[in-house]
Parts: sequence; C-alpha cells; structure tokens
Amino acid sequence: MQSIDRAMNVIKVLVSDSSENWLSITELSQECELPVSSMHRLLKAMSKHGLIQQDEQSKQYGLGNIWLEYGLRMYDKMDYISQIRPELERLMNKVEESVYLSQPVGIESLIIERIDSEKSQIRVYDQLGSRVPMHIGAANKVMLAYMPYNQAKKIVDALLPVQERAAFWDILKETKMKGHGISHSERTEGTSSVAVPVLNHFGEVHGAVSIGFVSFNLTEDRLDFLIKNVIETGNRVSSKLGYRGP
Repeated sequence: MQSIDRAMNVIKVLVSDSSENWLSITELSQECELPVSSMHRLLKAMSKHGLIQQDEQSKQYGLGNIWLEYGLRMYDKMDYISQIRPELERLMNKVEESVYLSQPVGIESLIIERIDSEKSQIRVYDQLGSRVPMHIGAANKVMLAYMPYNQAKKIVDALLPVQERAAFWDILKETKMKGHGISHSERTEGTSSVAVPVLNHFGEVHGAVSIGFVSFNLTEDRLDFLIKNVIETGNRVSSKLGYRGP
C-alpha cells in the first residue's frame, strides 16, 4: 500500500497546477518528501509500467502516455457527450440561449456539441465541428487560462505577435481570477459569449462550456444571470468527470 500511495503522490505532483509537468528526480524528491534513492527506485518501477516517462535530453520526468490511452478508453466507455448533454440542455432551458461544448485541439478548439434554444428569436450559430483559433472567444480564453503555463505559452506564442502577448496574458490572468471568460464581438459583430472551463479528474482542462448570445440591449443583470448559470453548469460537468476541486 505504501508503494501505491507514493506512486499516486508522484502522479499528483506531475499533474498539479504548480508544477511544469516535467520535473527532475531532485524536484520530485522534494515535492514528495522522499530520499532521492527511494524516489529513484519508485520512478524505475513506475516507468516500467508506463506510468511515467523520462525525457532523454533533460532527464526530467513526466506522465507516461498510458494515462492518455486509459483516459480515452474510459471516456469511450462513459460516452462523454451523452453524459454531459443533460447538463447542457438544462443550461439552455434556463438561459434560453445557444449553449456550446468545446475541446482544445492544438492551437485551435473544436466545437463538439451545440444546443440551440427554440425560444431565442436571434441565435448565435456556430457549426458543430467548427475550429476556432485558441486566442479568440470566451471558451478558448478560459481554456488557456486554466492550462499549465508552458502549454498555454506555446499556443499564445504561435498565434500572437510579440507586441500583443503581454496584454493577452493580462486577460488570461483576469479570466482565471474571475473563474470565467467573457467575449464581445470577436468572431461576429454584435454577439457575446461567457464560458467556464471543464476540468477532469486531474484538474486538467478537458474543454469549456459556453453560452452564445446577442449583445443588443444586454443589461448587467442579464450578464450576471448568464455568468452565474454557466459557472454552475461547469462545476457540475467537471464533477461528472471526477474533478473534486483544487
């Protein structure tokens, strides 16, 4: 049992927001409060089973690809969309606006689900399967804000010129501080969106739930109502994926 506890502690450190996801054996020893000799034996056993991997150049350790394999199998069995769709429908009925579920794919996001409200006379329409650059829109900003810094930095550097990056990072910091993202007229003039991240069991960004709506005659009370409900939905969806909070 002690070995399992120690191994899980290593995994938690490697996926934590405070880590860079790749750490040296000395850093892992300090974080897990284990002697380097004990950590070396533990990492060797974990590596044998594919739970971790070592970068050949830096000699640092990160999560093994087997977690991705197991995760994909798990989501396939859980039928990810059908499990979450009731929450999206509940949100749509409450706010009477179009609701979206997005996932990050490299430097873009992919809209994997959309539910429209029949009561909304003017709909914000984004097709299923649409790809959106990760620096555009509330959903994408909130996903970037909750990603590990190095992962987000690669995306930001690939999409934005140097002179625009500092201001964009300020937006991401504010987004994470508030716990939600807001976008006005970024893709389509006269439309807005609010979004929250979807986090998995490890606290990693799995996607984002967003509400799209027209900004004509938008009041502060209406905006607060939309933000409140998308936050509540995001919390429930993340909980279904095993997220238990920081």
